[in-house]
Amino acid sequence: MPRIALVTGGSRGIGRAIALNLGATGHRVAVNYNSSADAADAVVAEITGAGGEAIAVGGDVGNEAAVVAMIARVSADLGPVEVLVNNAGITRDDLLLRMGADAWDSVVETNLRSVYLCSRAALRGMLKARWGRIISVTSVSGLSGNPGQANYAAAKAGIVGFTKSVAKEVGKRGITVNCVAPGFVQTDMTAGLGDDVKDAALGSIALGRLGTPEEIAGAVGYLASDDASYVTGQVLVVDGGLAI
Repeated sequence: MPRIALVTGGSRGIGRAIALNLGATGHRVAVNYNSSADAADAVVAEITGAGGEAIAVGGDVGNEAAVVAMIARVSADLGPVEVLVNNAGITRDDLLLRMGADAWDSVVETNLRSVYLCSRAALRGMLKARWGRIISVTSVSGLSGNPGQANYAAAKAGIVGFTKSVAKEVGKRGITVNCVAPGFVQTDMTAGLGDDVKDAALGSIALGRLGTPEEIAGAVGYLASDDASYVTGQVLVVDGGLAI
C-alpha cells in the first residue's frame, strides 16, 4: 500500500534514486534538500511527470528547528510522514591526526544527528497511526571501517546502533526500523575518488563492479513495502560482495 514518504538528501545520487523509486510505486514523496533546490525540483518534476505526487522541501536536517519545520510542512502538504528515509550524508575524509574538529563535527551532525532528529520528529505521527517505516542509509564503512574515514565510519556505525535500539522501542506499535548499507556506488561522492582507490575497491568486490543508485533504491523500496512487514532492526548490505 503506497504511503507518504520523506527522503532526506533526496535531490541527488542515492537519495534521488530512492525518491524516484518510491514515487514510481505510488508513494506521495517529499524530497528534502539543503542547498540543491533546482535538483530537488527536477526530481519532483520527474515524479509528477510520471503521474505521481511529490513536493520539494528544504531544510538542514542537522538543525532541530529546521527538521521540525520540515516535518510540519510535509504533514500540511501531503499528510503525516509514514515512511522516513534518512539518506542525507556528507564526507570530509582525512587521516585522524590531520582531521580537524570541524570535519568531525560536520560529518557527525549531517550523517548521524540528522537521523536522530528526523526519526524523533516523524515518530510521533507513526506512533499515533500504529504504523511506520524508518529506513536509514548507513555504509559498509560503518561495519568494517575505512582509512581516512574515522568521522564517516563512526557516524555510519552509530546509525546501526540507533536502528537496532529504536527497533526494539517501537516494534510493538507496528513500526519497523532498518538500515541499508551500500558499498561503492556510482555517485558524485565516489566520482571524486582517485583511480587507484577505485581499482583497489573493484579488486575487493565479488561482482567486480560498482553499484548503481537504483540498486540501493530497490533495497530501500523493499524495506518500505508490506513485503518487509516482519523485518526490523536489520542492516541490509548492498555492496556487491565487498564486505564478505
